Amino acid sequence: MASARRLRIEVAIVLALSLGASAVYSIVSIIARVTDERPLGQQSAALNQSRSAREWLDFTYQFLDVVFGLAVVALVLYLLWQPGRSPFRRIGLDFTRPGRDAASGVLLAAVIGVPGLALYAAGRALGFTVAVVPQPLDAHWWTVPILVLAALKAALTEEVIAVGYLFTRLRELGVGPWATILSSALLRGTYHLYQGFGAFVGNAVMGVVFGWAYTRWGRTMPLVIAHWLLDIVSFVGYPLAVGLWPGLFAPPES
Repeated sequence: MASARRLRIEVAIVLALSLGASAVYSIVSIIARVTDERPLGQQSAALNQSRSAREWLDFTYQFLDVVFGLAVVALVLYLLWQPGRSPFRRIGLDFTRPGRDAASGVLLAAVIGVPGLALYAAGRALGFTVAVVPQPLDAHWWTVPILVLAALKAALTEEVIAVGYLFTRLRELGVGPWATILSSALLRGTYHLYQGFGAFVGNAVMGVVFGWAYTRWGRTMPLVIAHWLLDIVSFVGYPLAVGLWPGLFAPPES
């Protein structure tokens, strides 16, 4: 077993390379937003932006972003690997219970998704959440497949690092289950602050629910499935919501 000091340094490095860095950037972003002349409700945040006016370059950049974005996931799985003990089995990221994991993932997605959509709409109406600007679905023939892959990358990154890895290391450091759940939830909310305070609250609540589920099931696979479904809806379904309810979901005109 690694020493406590070594584990703390390892956790700090992993977070600095991944979600911890995103959290710091989000804090800076929300400070910039609340000190801007425009109210928070009149600002916007773009998701999955085009990376080039040339189609093949745009595809290449976005595909590489997915591939290399998963490197830190591979890193934490490597760090969790022990001789004779698979890191995938250790955090429940395997296909040993496909039916149960899929059902649990769909249930979690429903539990989080409907209130989350309501919270976003309320945040937009009350002016404490920025407008999220999605990539148009008809940009290229490969747009939707890339968005689905980007959703998978986000699901794996967040659930493997913020739950599977962090819960394992904090348990080894002697941190209690609820302190771990709340710490992970706070981290999850913080790296979504760039979308406004509504996103912080919604994702922190999601973190509590997902953390509680992980402590009961000991598996990240249902969390990955749920998160993947939620992000597919966000990345692919959100442009449809903008067309149906522009008053709530459309970005403000500049």
